[in-house]
Amino acid sequence: MSPAKSVIIAPSAKPKPKPVQLPRGAVLTEQQVRDMPDSEYMNDAQLEFFRQRLIQMKEEVLRREVDAKERLHEREVFADPADRATAEEEHWLDLRLRERESMLLRKVDDALRRIKEKEYGYCEKTGEPIGIPRLLARPTATVIVDVKGLHEKVETHFRDR
Repeated sequence: MSPAKSVIIAPSAKPKPKPVQLPRGAVLTEQQVRDMPDSEYMNDAQLEFFRQRLIQMKEEVLRREVDAKERLHEREVFADPADRATAEEEHWLDLRLRERESMLLRKVDDALRRIKEKEYGYCEKTGEPIGIPRLLARPTATVIVDVKGLHEKVETHFRDR
């Protein structure tokens, strides 16, 4: 009789998740997107998930923009200079908010265009996948983390002081 051989399974080896099967027209959940294997990166279901997320972002931005516009059109007369200064500061902040929101709106529209053209999820500079975690955190991302970090270093180094 020969001795029995034992097989050791590494504890870090986890089973591959099964491909997600959805009913026609259903949208993935965030967890389902995270659980999908790398081989299914930016398939139609993931593209639809991010398209829906971007459309929701766009609606929120437009709502905030309408609120800011309404506040900008309000004109009040203040007898107290401190109240007037506070109102002018709030007015300036609303203008800055509108500027930032319009930039975000352009980025969202660009991301929706990239989804339509099946370019979404890939770095504009290197062509590498941006990655699901980064896209979940910033759905308008256009470059991988390494490229973004390099851009930020250059911007910091050459910024006017």
